[in-house]
Amino acid sequence: MTEPFKPFADDKSLTIGDLTIENDADRIAFYGDIDITRDKLGREHAENLKAVLDAICAALAGDAALPDRIAAPDKPDRVNNPFQ
Repeated sequence: MTEPFKPFADDKSLTIGDLTIENDADRIAFYGDIDITRDKLGREHAENLKAVLDAICAALAGDAALPDRIAAPDKPDRVNNPFQ
């Protein structure tokens, strides 16, 4: 990770291994997978993932106005496949 992760601050995504972290104003989504292997690359992945989670926890802990729960995201409308 080259620059610090700023949770809930921008619409950028971050990739660690094959794990994608999508940053949005009201939620952070994780998808994909990551292998934490017992080698230097595994340590790097673990440290980067920990930095992201620590930043998220700090941002949430510092927000006194957190609601109990936010609404689920809207599901996108279905679009017909133009290639059929």
